[in-house]
Amino acid sequence: MKLSNFDFELPKELLAEYPSEHRDEARLMVLHRDTQKIEHKLFKDLINYFDEGDVMMLNNTKVFPARMYGNKEKTGARIEVFLLRELNAENRLWDVLVDPARKIRIGNKLFFGNDDSLVAEVIDNTTSRGRTLRFLFDGSYEEFRQKLVELGETPLPKYIKREVEPEDEERYQTIFAKHEGAVAAPTAGLHFSKHLMKRLEIKGVDFAEMTLHVGLGTFNPVEVEDLSKHKMDSEQIVIPDESAQIVNNALGNKRKVCAIGTTVMRTVESSVSANKRLNTYSGWTNKFIFPPYDFSIANCMVTNFHTPKSTLLMMISAFAGHDFLMEAYNEAIKEKYKFYSYGDAMLIL
Repeated sequence: MKLSNFDFELPKELLAEYPSEHRDEARLMVLHRDTQKIEHKLFKDLINYFDEGDVMMLNNTKVFPARMYGNKEKTGARIEVFLLRELNAENRLWDVLVDPARKIRIGNKLFFGNDDSLVAEVIDNTTSRGRTLRFLFDGSYEEFRQKLVELGETPLPKYIKREVEPEDEERYQTIFAKHEGAVAAPTAGLHFSKHLMKRLEIKGVDFAEMTLHVGLGTFNPVEVEDLSKHKMDSEQIVIPDESAQIVNNALGNKRKVCAIGTTVMRTVESSVSANKRLNTYSGWTNKFIFPPYDFSIANCMVTNFHTPKSTLLMMISAFAGHDFLMEAYNEAIKEKYKFYSYGDAMLIL
């Protein structure tokens, strides 16, 4: 499979600027791989496809307000700083992206907040837009982290051209988010409401939680026609023992094991035993899944609609079958489904 196999015309107006009014009332396209049938439903209809003993694997990462705006020393130029990951808590070192990058050099200082209560010094260039910052702040570590939350805003994807609104803080976060560390939401999980989770629980569906802290690497464009040459950034993952047991019991009982999102799929496929069972794991993954690929754990999945040539689309194509998926995407465009982070969902059975 080549990069050009994953290109298609996506009308701009189908990129969702806002989420659906209610989480579980986004649209849901259902793909049946065995019959190649496509159905059009609402997300809350998901419950009709699952029974007692089936398992849904969820990514419980929590998005932190990673986008900040500071002013450059002397010139006062406004600089966007996107926090990627903490490198050293004690020294308050962070890996960040800056924009516009050409103005930011080693030794520059950036001031944040109306009172300049937080200052950062550029101590290294990592990539064309990447920098290492050392934050200078008088308080304790807890106060420093609180300051970042106070000054940061919800890191909505760049294609959403509007300003961040107060509702985004809640809506760009799953209701089961627990462990802070993601700079983008695991978007398939955004469609679950408390009500739907309760109904699934009553029906006897089990949940297995795991963590993948979504980094920006997920969205890095693929720039090589030969997909085997694309390198994914590493992202941190945790699969707890309890979750591995829930999943393995369901596999042993031939139940549905559903990956809620591409992040969950990457997580479980990064830790598979020789006999195709899920292993407990804590570490990093840079797994890149593209066709052809033999999946070991999940036998169904929920995902959003992805943009052309994205690594996410490639994974879904490997799972659904390339021709069937592209047919479904054509239908989604015709039926005006909403794409990407705040968009509609797909269930692949």
